[in-house]
Amino acid sequence: MPAEWEAQTAVQLTWPTRTSDWAPFLPRIEPVFHALVAAISQHQNVIISCGNPQDCNRLSHLYQNHKQVEIFPVENNDTWARDHGPISVYLDGKLSFVDFQFNGWGGKYEHDLDNQISNRLNALQAYSFGKGPLPMEPRNMVLEGGSLETDGKGTLLTTEHCLLNPNRNPSLSRADIESRLQESLGIERVLWLKHGHLEGDDTDAHIDTLARFCNPTTIAYCQARQSDDHYESLHAMEQELQQLRQADGSPYVLVPLPLPSPVYSDDGDRLPATYANFLIINNAVLLPVYGVAEDTVAVERIMQAFPNHWVHPINCRPVVEQYGSLHCLTMQIHTPESTVKA
Repeated sequence: MPAEWEAQTAVQLTWPTRTSDWAPFLPRIEPVFHALVAAISQHQNVIISCGNPQDCNRLSHLYQNHKQVEIFPVENNDTWARDHGPISVYLDGKLSFVDFQFNGWGGKYEHDLDNQISNRLNALQAYSFGKGPLPMEPRNMVLEGGSLETDGKGTLLTTEHCLLNPNRNPSLSRADIESRLQESLGIERVLWLKHGHLEGDDTDAHIDTLARFCNPTTIAYCQARQSDDHYESLHAMEQELQQLRQADGSPYVLVPLPLPSPVYSDDGDRLPATYANFLIINNAVLLPVYGVAEDTVAVERIMQAFPNHWVHPINCRPVVEQYGSLHCLTMQIHTPESTVKA
């Protein structure tokens, strides 16, 4: 499984529909999707699956002169491509996909249509841009892309609360899961975090909301103020990260990202805003921002962590209304041939 910063050919998005939970937020969420398309298409292709025929026609007309944007009519339950999209892997240097089972984050939400999106897009030759379906291996294991963070060199960072949760794979032990990750993704070692959780998060602590590889030696992570309700959990996670070691025994370089000031829903519930949910693409990083004071510091720290990348801040305040953020909405598709040795 390649690291996110390795060469990509596209990013997959799943468009929100008026029949989904996004219905009350469509006037606010669609501009975010257009901003994502505008930023990503400056650097690589955009694959959009769209379940509503009227929306497909509208988007096809809107983007008809944008050669890097393609629209595909594929039904969906929701929009979280990170978790229902395919996982890119390289076999002998050639791109293929692993298609894990998606069960709506432990049966919390409807997911039957989302669980078929990858196969349907592949059948439509979306990932090869008309050159035939790519190899896609199904796996009888529940796993979401947001729970996986790899350095591209065989190390996986994840959370116990998600991968060991009985609402995913109740019959699998920790050893079983590690063995399957090794077999399916080429993972050689798994770094498990016991601590770390965001209020309002319904993914059971996906790693991409908490801590992210910036390169093989650097991890960016959420850091809370002592006055914040998250402090105890995130401070414990910070201490765990300080104890982690690279494969050669060296400690990781840690980049703290401030936890955004509390963002609340109309009902008064705290939403899981996080800067760790950034997306790395070719020569750029898309960073979620929320219109709070910490946005400026987060942009500065991501620029320092990625000195050779453009940084595109994207207003994701509407996205957290449905308990996710920027990285959750996207899934990168890597290039047909690996740029590193297989």
